[in-house]
Amino acid sequence: MKQIKSIGLMLIASFLMNASFAQKMMDEKTVTVGGAPMYPSKNIVENAVNSKDHTTLVAAVKAAGLVETLESAGPFTVFAPTNEAFDMLPKGAVESLVKPENKAKLTGILTYHVVAGRLDTKALDEKIKAGHGTAELTTVAGGKLWIMKKGPKYMLKDENGGMATITIKNVYQSNGVIHVIDHVVLPK
Repeated sequence: MKQIKSIGLMLIASFLMNASFAQKMMDEKTVTVGGAPMYPSKNIVENAVNSKDHTTLVAAVKAAGLVETLESAGPFTVFAPTNEAFDMLPKGAVESLVKPENKAKLTGILTYHVVAGRLDTKALDEKIKAGHGTAELTTVAGGKLWIMKKGPKYMLKDENGGMATITIKNVYQSNGVIHVIDHVVLPK
């Protein structure tokens, strides 16, 4: 009888802990990306894998071996291209990049989309103001990106003059922030 009471108490305690966790998740202010809520208490990878708009990016991150890095403490600012953005690359480019022999090139492109630190739009606005309309960002890959505002829109320019627009901003993560972009930015 004591065993049954103990098991019953353990089940109730487990239920209450799960309910508490579920309530915490429901209380978090989320942004929906690719049809899925992005939880600020989860890391970049834990959230990105749920976005149906970022399956190409997630596959590329896995192929480049960057999962562990993007699960680490960071913080990171990630400019995350959508599947549609990857589809704009020349035919066969993505398929070629995810091949093992092209891992270094893929890693360079992906880390070009990452800046150290947690740069939400408030921080970006401060940098843009200090730069008199344009802020220069140094990527984890060592390259440069430039961010500016055109009206209410944030525009990102790569080293080749390519442009991307932030379509969803300030997607907070436990280890940084993601800004969804509509084009892949490329280093020189």
